[in-house]
Amino acid sequence: MTIKNDGTLDEWVIEALEAHGGSASIVDICKHIWEFHESDLRKSGDDFYTWQYDMRWVGNRLREDGVLQP
Repeated sequence: MTIKNDGTLDEWVIEALEAHGGSASIVDICKHIWEFHESDLRKSGDDFYTWQYDMRWVGNRLREDGVLQP
């Protein structure tokens, strides 16, 4: 399973933000993703070791695309 390039991580970031009322710190987003998707992360191969780094790039891309506010 890959989470970096298939849009899964994008969905998880948005899900975490929605769960926090639309605004959350990076730590809160990471905690949410870990709490609800730990088993998926553990099955994600090499992505397991980079998901927090990749999540930050997802946030940047979603802001550039106008999905998230700065």
